[in-house]
Amino acid sequence: MSEALFRIENLRVSYPHRVNEKAHWAVDNVSFTLEAGKKMGLVGESGCGKSTLGRAAMRLLPPKSLVEGRVIFQGQSVLDMSPDDLRKFRGEAVGLVFQDPMTRLDPLMTIGNHCLETLLSHSPNLSRKEAKKVAIETLEKVNIPANRWGQYPHEFSGGMRQRVAIALALLLKPKLIVADEPTTSLDVTVSAQILQELTRLCSEENMALLLISHDLALIAEYSDDIGVMYDGKIVEIGASKDVFGRPQHQYTRSLLEAALHVQTIDDGESQPQLSSVGSNKSDDIENSENPILRISELRQHFSIEPNLIERLFKGKGQTIKAVDGINLELYPGEILGLVGESGCGKSTLSRTILQLLQPTDGKVEFLGKDLTTLSRRDIRSQRRQMQMVFQDPHACLNPTMTVGQNIADPLLIHKLAEKSQVKDEVISMLEKVGLTPPSIYYERYPSDLSGGQQQRVAIARALITRPKLLICDEPVSMLDASVQSQVLDLMLELKDEFDLTYLFITHDLWLARFLCDRIAVMNGGKIVEIGPTKEIFAAPEHEYTKTLLAAAPLLARV
Repeated sequence: MSEALFRIENLRVSYPHRVNEKAHWAVDNVSFTLEAGKKMGLVGESGCGKSTLGRAAMRLLPPKSLVEGRVIFQGQSVLDMSPDDLRKFRGEAVGLVFQDPMTRLDPLMTIGNHCLETLLSHSPNLSRKEAKKVAIETLEKVNIPANRWGQYPHEFSGGMRQRVAIALALLLKPKLIVADEPTTSLDVTVSAQILQELTRLCSEENMALLLISHDLALIAEYSDDIGVMYDGKIVEIGASKDVFGRPQHQYTRSLLEAALHVQTIDDGESQPQLSSVGSNKSDDIENSENPILRISELRQHFSIEPNLIERLFKGKGQTIKAVDGINLELYPGEILGLVGESGCGKSTLSRTILQLLQPTDGKVEFLGKDLTTLSRRDIRSQRRQMQMVFQDPHACLNPTMTVGQNIADPLLIHKLAEKSQVKDEVISMLEKVGLTPPSIYYERYPSDLSGGQQQRVAIARALITRPKLLICDEPVSMLDASVQSQVLDLMLELKDEFDLTYLFITHDLWLARFLCDRIAVMNGGKIVEIGPTKEIFAAPEHEYTKTLLAAAPLLARV
């Protein structure tokens, strides 16, 4: 047996609390060992303590947090490290990949400067030329081309920002990577490439990996050992094949059942369905109704200004064709899935539909009106009928407002309820998205919630206006399998109750298969294939679609 690289002993963590309030242990008496070259996965529902455990191990908790137990790295106590030792530990010994890449990226710095700062602060003997070479090689490993060096984080998609965060963690070749949901916003092909790269580094450089995720298929495929967390405790731990092949704890079994329910594959005879997957519903709608949304030759191009040297030699800037000639129709009552790799233009398309971005060219017709010709006032009125659930809940939640105020805001903006009725409606919606008891969550702030809980608040905020069209940009990507099922059930109940239509953007192909009536596959700003869900999965025609399907992690394969 190899020497233990990283060890946690009887760790307990409680966040700061009021003087008269009883401490709640977010992590409660957790112990495990991670050896060099090994990969350990931590799974569990949002709020179970996975991320808290990772942050506690790195000394990244808020001030006045209560921490008990021991965290040992190569024989040294992390909890007793001096500030100088801790700085080296976090960069050179351990690389961190956070769930939200914007916690790692400075919006005022280019991607290139992020890399140079990281390298030169820890390796001052490197020249800038040498540092840039190392940085570009690392960025290319995660599919960030060199021509994006001078751009800023806001010019990247959520998935591409996550790739940058992973590259920053790999720059100094650490002995341990702590990855908290590292591929949540990435498509299956890039996720596979990155995790294969991390796996290769673990093997070749004797590097350990602590992989924190709610994606059971991903954890099963890339981890040697697995710990299942529930309510701050590790309720089951063991070899990956043993835990998933013969789960002992009821909570582990329930997670597997929820995940396998979504990923169940059959030969077309008895597929479990949340919606009318594989039926002829889409064909019937297309034949009988006008589309609720029609997109015609839509283009969204962005220009990258030439740098100083390019301007001196009269060089031209580059144009990124994020959306390049899209034609698409969405019919009332259907769920259309939009899948494709990060950076392919999915999120840009959704923002252009909502007129959050003015298109370079083309039309967006919603309920028979061309949104591209409307005034700002008329656009605002139309947005009551079409809402969006963003990939990052921070994009729509005001950190200075309580959860209740965040959800109530659209009701007040659009004057959909009297002030005396607003709280009751918000409380009801909190219950529907599984945030109970709702009276407690109503008074909390977004920063008090886990990532998955924040996403549920974002979904409640979008649904509170009872829109006709809901554009969902990775709405359940941060939720564990059991909560995913609950939220999807909720969305489908509301779909039937209020006659909703969904444009469902996701990188999870099995989720799209389970939920959507039709699927459109997007690559390089274009839709390369579209059709009924069953046909796309049974007989994909485009080579890119085949690549996506082959790369998708599947529990049944483990």
